[in-house]
Amino acid sequence: MNLNITGHHVEVTDAIRAYTSEKIERVVRHSDNVTSVNVILSVDKLNQKAEVTVFLRGKDIHIECVDTDLYAAIDALADKLSRQMQKHKQKMTGHQHDSPRFAAER
Repeated sequence: MNLNITGHHVEVTDAIRAYTSEKIERVVRHSDNVTSVNVILSVDKLNQKAEVTVFLRGKDIHIECVDTDLYAAIDALADKLSRQMQKHKQKMTGHQHDSPRFAAER
């Protein structure tokens, strides 16, 4: 898995990079088909914005969070990403009941 962390109008320090990679890797660890992850951290006056794009096989997930604190935006981003990854995983495994094998057993 490739993890790219970039900053727009903000310097990405080692502490921010470590915090972001820890939060993102904790969420992405639950999925096997992640090819790469791009994280963009930006500052616009009083708003701190964190964006992530997760590239999966067959789907891309893009999430944005805006907050006054960059660390709070990263936390909210990780929460949203966790929910979206669980939703995608359930969607991929939830179609087993529509197969002909299950229809014959009914």
